[in-house]
Amino acid sequence: MIHFLNLIRWKNLVMIALVQILIRYALLLPFSASQGVTTTLSTFTFALLVFVTLCIAAGGYIINDIYDVDTDKVNKPNKVIIDKHISEKDGYTYFMLLNVIGVGLGFYLSHLINYSSLFVVFFISSALLYIYSTALKQMFLIGNIVVSIVVALSILVVGIFELIPSMMSFKNVANMPFLEIIRDYAIFAFLINFVREVVKDIEDINGDHKVGMQTMPIVLGRDRANKIAFVLALIPLFAVVYYIITTLYTQQILVGYFLIFVVAPLIYITLKIFNAEQQSHYKHISLMLKLVMLTGMLSMSLYPFILK
Repeated sequence: MIHFLNLIRWKNLVMIALVQILIRYALLLPFSASQGVTTTLSTFTFALLVFVTLCIAAGGYIINDIYDVDTDKVNKPNKVIIDKHISEKDGYTYFMLLNVIGVGLGFYLSHLINYSSLFVVFFISSALLYIYSTALKQMFLIGNIVVSIVVALSILVVGIFELIPSMMSFKNVANMPFLEIIRDYAIFAFLINFVREVVKDIEDINGDHKVGMQTMPIVLGRDRANKIAFVLALIPLFAVVYYIITTLYTQQILVGYFLIFVVAPLIYITLKIFNAEQQSHYKHISLMLKLVMLTGMLSMSLYPFILK
């Protein structure tokens, strides 16, 4: 069981679920009375949305590991699971089962709220994760962009299912500012994950080169890729600072939180990337980027205290 949990990256799944729960219970429901926000999902259907998201994400992690066996044997031999603890055949079975459950329940959920067309979100996410692992991951930057889009979708999907049906049916304009907030968090997740994917490519350059991948550090070289990663890391840093100045400047609690738990770590990460040379350096940077993603998302827990 522990090997299966590690295969589906249970810690990442917990983080995905936490973010989705925060969006509903910290960002949306507390403002149904004061701001006029109207949500679509019941407790059951929201739980179904979270479960569907986790199934599709877990399937994506499995298929990624199946196609990454050779590179993982070089880059992280102690963490290889496929063909070591779980057979490739069983891995494919788990992948297919999770995707059938996820996409199937996604269609059922869309039907329950009378917006069957929203099912396409789950189908696209599942398809992108499969195509990413089997083909796009080997391509110059394309795979990095695609997987970052899927990460952003895991956040945006809550706004799509909770707010858009209500906006379409009841013309509730009060939902729009909160949909925009969710969109901004999704953009933040995309930017942070994109930088992390580039950093991971630099970290995994030896194994990726061995199997013939064409990732950015392989095509351009480690030094150039490092400089590009440095520039890319500046984008979320400047974006967050701009967001603080233009949007959050009246909310002192949020401003303080973002400066301490998002901006300061991003400055640290940027400096670390600039001076990174060894594989261990990139591994540390990758971990820090994941922590910044988490602290950024946790800021949603403050909204009930500042928007009244």
